[in-house]
Amino acid sequence: MNITSLAPLAVVLPFLGAAITFVLIRHPRAQRAVSITLLSVTISLEVVLLALIWGSGPQSVNLGGWLPPWGIVMVVDQFSSLMLVVSSAVSLAVLIYATGQGVADRDEDGPVSIFHPTYLILVAGVSNAFLSGDLFNLYVGFEILLTASYVLMTLGGTGPRIRAGVTYAVVSVVSSLLFLIAIAMIYGATGTVNMADLSIKLAELDPGTQNMLHLMLLVAFGIKAAVFPLSFWLPDSYPTAPAPVTAVFAGLLTKVGVYAIVRTETLLFPGDRLNGLLMVAAALTMIVGILGALAQTDIKRMLSFTLVSHIGFMMFGLAVSTVVGLGATVYYVVHHITIQTSLFLVAGLIERRGGTASIDRLGGLARLSPLLGVLYLVPALNLGGIPPFSGFLGKLGLLQAGIELGTPLAYVLVVSAVLVSLLTLLAMVRVWNRAFWRRPEDAEYPDPVLLAVKNDGSAVRTSADVSGDGNGRPSSKEEIPLLPGAMVGATIGLVAMGVALTVFAGPLFELSDAAARGMLERVPYIEAVLGEGAAG
Repeated sequence: MNITSLAPLAVVLPFLGAAITFVLIRHPRAQRAVSITLLSVTISLEVVLLALIWGSGPQSVNLGGWLPPWGIVMVVDQFSSLMLVVSSAVSLAVLIYATGQGVADRDEDGPVSIFHPTYLILVAGVSNAFLSGDLFNLYVGFEILLTASYVLMTLGGTGPRIRAGVTYAVVSVVSSLLFLIAIAMIYGATGTVNMADLSIKLAELDPGTQNMLHLMLLVAFGIKAAVFPLSFWLPDSYPTAPAPVTAVFAGLLTKVGVYAIVRTETLLFPGDRLNGLLMVAAALTMIVGILGALAQTDIKRMLSFTLVSHIGFMMFGLAVSTVVGLGATVYYVVHHITIQTSLFLVAGLIERRGGTASIDRLGGLARLSPLLGVLYLVPALNLGGIPPFSGFLGKLGLLQAGIELGTPLAYVLVVSAVLVSLLTLLAMVRVWNRAFWRRPEDAEYPDPVLLAVKNDGSAVRTSADVSGDGNGRPSSKEEIPLLPGAMVGATIGLVAMGVALTVFAGPLFELSDAAARGMLERVPYIEAVLGEGAAG
């Protein structure tokens, strides 16, 4: 099968779905059917693409018949094809979750009519970024993400969402402007924006110019990836969005920034000139992020800080710059996309079932909903790095790479990674103990809305009337609805996918190591785009 017939479809099909669902804006059921169907087809094609590329080298697609470096090029290798499959699978799970939420709330727009076309545009932007073979097309992918994500973040038009959306948009525009300026300077210095061509021509520039361009790209991508100290915007932006939107943002958007940094470090500026800086940034990102998580009482804000912290693990493997380290980074990116998205979906279920996401006001969820307890506990232990889960395996690979490198900074990173893993587990267990294990009446600040579990496992929400006789006596009762099947089913599927990363860790590590070797060698990528002998 010719790969050129498949790769562009990863971008075209979501765009096509966005156009169709926009036309069907007054027909929410049809919107849901089209969105889920086209995204399922997209995943199927990307799985075939991954299977075709698994044992072969990178391959390129020249769009419009223009040969590189003049035309738009899409490049497919093990890393990009793996990212396509994982990102689309996570996107489908979140889409099903969001659809179930809309139906359960009797919102016929499910949740609103503009959600489906915007969401599919977001998926198309993510896929375009992973396949981009030139810097300007990568910039276009980022701008597609910015436009769609701003709309999704401000759904509902509430004050907090608008404020968070403005902050997110301003920060994203600043990073995009830096990226665009860097592209202009790179083009002025080399006459090309094709990344394979740049990998050759950038090496011909003087070291000072190379370092300046290198730093500009790192800053621009570091903002998008939420690398400390450029991560200040994330914890205040993500938690305010609807649960499905927060989940897909946490799983995918920062990873597109990580992907861009990986390409920058391995293809455009190989070597170890800035590896020391990356190691320092990795350690600070891990430590500052997890300390922020431990200070939170809101589950979604806590997860946002752990998201920042674990970006540092990915920078760890990249900074080590060996096959073992980069292979562990590839595996850890896949792990983190899946697990972090799962936890945010569970946080949405917790908020829906318990009425709040504050651990100071929650209690008794394990009794109220045992399944919800399992859905939280499995990915929580995975994120904390408990054996034999994928989080443990990925961190073990990173620690091995750091110890093999043997430099003082590498040992600092190893110690930081172990400490942060323990603190992550502490943060996860803290939520479990307070929200699930303890009795509701033992909460520090009991919510006026108290939960009482009946003998049949159902629950009643009882509202205390503090404005009546002042005794706080219950004044009204209403049945708490069970969690919608589609929301629970999508979460179960994503949690199962996280477990599968452990079951199939052997083949996935083989693929990750193969991807790492190809990226560090660079020659297969360059020759796939420019032809044999070009790398010489």
